Amino acid sequence: MAKQDYYDTLGVSRGARDADLKTAYRKLAMQHHPDRNPDDAAAERKFKDINEAYGVLRDADKRAAYDRFGHAAFENGGGPQGADGADFNFGTGFADIFDEMFGEFMGGGARRGGTRRGSDLRFNMEISLEEAFQGKTAEIRVPTSVGCEVCAGTGAAKGSSPVVCGSCQGRGRVRAQQGFFTIERTCPTCHGVGRVIERPCTACTGAGRVQKDKTLKVNIPSGVEDGTRIRLNGEGEAGVRGAQPGDLYIFLSVQAHRLFQRDGAHIYCRVPIPMTTASLGGGIEVPTIDGNRARVTLPAGTQNGRRFRLKGKGMRILRSNARGDMYVEVTVETPVNLTKRQKDLLEEFETAGKGRRTSPESEGFFARVKEFWEDLTE
Repeated sequence: MAKQDYYDTLGVSRGARDADLKTAYRKLAMQHHPDRNPDDAAAERKFKDINEAYGVLRDADKRAAYDRFGHAAFENGGGPQGADGADFNFGTGFADIFDEMFGEFMGGGARRGGTRRGSDLRFNMEISLEEAFQGKTAEIRVPTSVGCEVCAGTGAAKGSSPVVCGSCQGRGRVRAQQGFFTIERTCPTCHGVGRVIERPCTACTGAGRVQKDKTLKVNIPSGVEDGTRIRLNGEGEAGVRGAQPGDLYIFLSVQAHRLFQRDGAHIYCRVPIPMTTASLGGGIEVPTIDGNRARVTLPAGTQNGRRFRLKGKGMRILRSNARGDMYVEVTVETPVNLTKRQKDLLEEFETAGKGRRTSPESEGFFARVKEFWEDLTE
């Protein structure tokens, strides 16, 4: 029977890129893997064929030869043999391909021996808006795993040391024969480490790490925003038996402020003013986020909701010397608990203003209301 074209085996075109070959191989290998299809001779045969095809097409020189001469390029000892696969090597070559494609699912890092990296940790920190503006150095306590001081992180009792695993000879992987090919798996004896401990440390029971609270100083730069993440390399959980530690991620949340609202680099502040100040005009003092004061001049006839911009009085911008702006929004307050004299003066004020446009917005609104009612009666 004629051997199937390698490109057809992987389901790709002859001009497929390396990334396309890799994607096609991964999908088919997962679909036809013998572990997923036990006692299925057809799946086993298909699995062999796609590995043979990918083994050739992933190599630039072999692919060029195949594109020119087809399967004849590998006859007479030139590479993969006939369709019966009698001389096709599923040993080291296949293991390299399979580890490249599926290493993350099978503990690929352990294939070369070594120990397990420590886990990353998360720490939530709440800061005030002033601290977000100024920046600060904070001290935090993090419950985590640290290297065992008794055994110096080796996990072995004093006077001893880990020895090479007899099951995998230090490789961290063992091979299992399945039919005509070989599959590598993590060593069950040393769990991929490659070494075993005959006399465990009594302080850490052989793990090379112990639980402990760690005190750290964290530099919070000025201008950080709610949700900012700070990474401290190597300050996460200690690795097993001296392996590389994980990282610590600090997530910041900024407390709501009693005076200011923040929008990016800008600060907003609502300031109530008396009706008389809004009418006659005047000046008001407002606080700023840096702890100082700023003066805002209100023109006569200031309306409710008007905003005044204070340039450069907002938040600091992260990794910059610049600052955002501050916006002061005035709310005109209607007086309450009036005395009789005050009421008389307001009535006198209203009478004196008849015939003049002292309230243009309300007068314009009710004029439009009148027109609306007239349109309905026509």
